[in-house]
Amino acid sequence: MDLGIKGKKALVTGGARGLGKGIALNLAKEGVNVAVVSRTKEDIKELIKEMGGEKEGHYGVSLDLVNEGSPNKLVKKLNNEFGHPDIVIHNLGGTLDITDPLCSVKDWRKIWRFNLEVAIELNIAFVPGMKKNKWGRIVHISSISSMENHGPVPYCSIKAALTAYSRSFGRVLAPDGIIVTAVLPGAVFTEKGYWDIASRERPEHVKKYLEERMAIKRFGTLDEVGGVVTFLCSQWASFCVGSVVGVDGGQGRGFWGQ
Repeated sequence: MDLGIKGKKALVTGGARGLGKGIALNLAKEGVNVAVVSRTKEDIKELIKEMGGEKEGHYGVSLDLVNEGSPNKLVKKLNNEFGHPDIVIHNLGGTLDITDPLCSVKDWRKIWRFNLEVAIELNIAFVPGMKKNKWGRIVHISSISSMENHGPVPYCSIKAALTAYSRSFGRVLAPDGIIVTAVLPGAVFTEKGYWDIASRERPEHVKKYLEERMAIKRFGTLDEVGGVVTFLCSQWASFCVGSVVGVDGGQGRGFWGQ
């Protein structure tokens, strides 16, 4: 199937490792020019090479988007050196190892910034250009934890806000040809990630988790998530207005989704 996005420009935040890397590679396979932003220069170089190099229109930026002013720096660099993105994948996020439900307000703000505020800043910057072109795709990588209690309270709460933002923001932008969606992954295996480490250090815990929590009895793969995200960036996703898409291997048990 031709997804109709060859030659489009895409930005993937948190894009050099894990889910971000899987998404970037899937987009590149469809002929999309991909810009990835990450903190680690070596990871960016490796990914750009794997996607075919800068000669294929790919671009990397080493930047910590959490720092105040960094989103604006990224916007300026892209406008000067890459171009305005037609597609934005907000993959930046995580628990930051903040697990205490009674953590400080300062810690809550860290989770808020990491999982939601940076995405809002970038959307404010890039949406006007998408409106001008009457075409755009914005995908927020949320989590099954946004719908059910699968993790620390601060993380679950802010991911829930991200999912709600995607749903409501999508309705606002739909008349301009901009499709906003949220993808809710479950437990996905990533090299050097949580489940990779746990598989080596606590194999019995992992075995029990897969048996009791995952209907499919295994972890998800990067391509299984990346493929869904890539479809939501395509011309065929034009009716997915504010859609919330679970890609969780049956981990979630609630009745939800749009």
